[in-house]
Amino acid sequence: MRAKTSAAAEPAAITTPLTLLFAVTCALAVANVYVAQPLLDAIAQSLAVAPASIGAVVSATQLGYALGLLLIVPLGDLINRNVLVVGQLLLSALALAVVGMAQQWATLLAALMLVGLLAVLVQVVVAYAAALASPQQRGQVVGAVTSGIVLGILLARLSAGLIADFAGWRAVYFVSSALMLVAAALLWKALPAASQPSQPSHTGSYFALLRSVFTLLGSERTLQVRGVLAMLIFAAFSVLWTSMVLPLSAAPFALSHTQIGLFGLAGIAGALAASRAGRWADKGLGQRVTGIALVLLTLSWLPTALLHTSLLALVLGVLLLDFAVQAVHVTNQSLIFAARPDAHSRLVGAYMCFYSLGSAVGAAAATHVYALWGWGAVCGLGAGISALAWVFWRVTLPTARQQ
Repeated sequence: MRAKTSAAAEPAAITTPLTLLFAVTCALAVANVYVAQPLLDAIAQSLAVAPASIGAVVSATQLGYALGLLLIVPLGDLINRNVLVVGQLLLSALALAVVGMAQQWATLLAALMLVGLLAVLVQVVVAYAAALASPQQRGQVVGAVTSGIVLGILLARLSAGLIADFAGWRAVYFVSSALMLVAAALLWKALPAASQPSQPSHTGSYFALLRSVFTLLGSERTLQVRGVLAMLIFAAFSVLWTSMVLPLSAAPFALSHTQIGLFGLAGIAGALAASRAGRWADKGLGQRVTGIALVLLTLSWLPTALLHTSLLALVLGVLLLDFAVQAVHVTNQSLIFAARPDAHSRLVGAYMCFYSLGSAVGAAAATHVYALWGWGAVCGLGAGISALAWVFWRVTLPTARQQ
């Protein structure tokens, strides 16, 4: 039987098994946004869609995700979080099953948009974990759960390619649907009974709640600064991971999607190493971690630029980039949660809007630059964005220290 606790009580220490379950759930949920990338050719052939139009698969999912950040994530500050989390998992399972069964192009796009909309479950879970954690462990917990998100992103392409090679692209979505059902069952049993925010910050209507998100964007200096940093680091992240497939799939490498996905293993190592960033933030070292990580992010493009000389150099660049991005991302969330403990869900929804913008712009810019000037220019673009992030952090540091 689940223990009954007061919703108004101070957060108790979240257990390690629940933290791990949150991280795994986030990995599975965020993977739903990215599994389509290595499947585009197979989907186009299956549904007789022109290659020039198949990019709409990714666009539909990302559009749904962006809408979910604004429309669903803030609900964690208003309604029962257990219902919100389990409900999203169940609806995700249904949407993924529809994708797997889709025979019409319009049906596929509509279902994928719903998949993206519900994938913001990951941000609901991050905010929930932060609310359950004690102040002394909040950064550590956020770091662990966020590591699950990064691992899900990096493993999505590899796992989707492997499943599709054996059973076709539709099997990828059926497997994902089944995993959502398993996660829903496990969380239903594991979540604490006191699922309301520990300090309810909003008792008005849903539309008033949405307006308050924009109020936070306009008033919270920590959110503004850390949001811009998120936009820049994820633009750099997207520059690498969107464009990397282009030279690796072409001569002289001619690697398969599964082989290219193996480079994600280096990213996993970097993401796991950076999970300690939350602990460092808990100790008041958030600014120092940010500065060092942004320097590493900029330097990571040097070995990455040597792709045509050495694939090992690319592996090193991927490891450094993912370590740096993860370290800043975890630190960002730790600091914004500490700034407003009463608005975790709205804060993470607003913060991740910056992430979505940076990812979209980085992806579009990377493919365009590669088509015009090649891999060296892509690395120059990534290094420039990374350096700009460091300059922005340094310029805003005096104000941040005064808060």
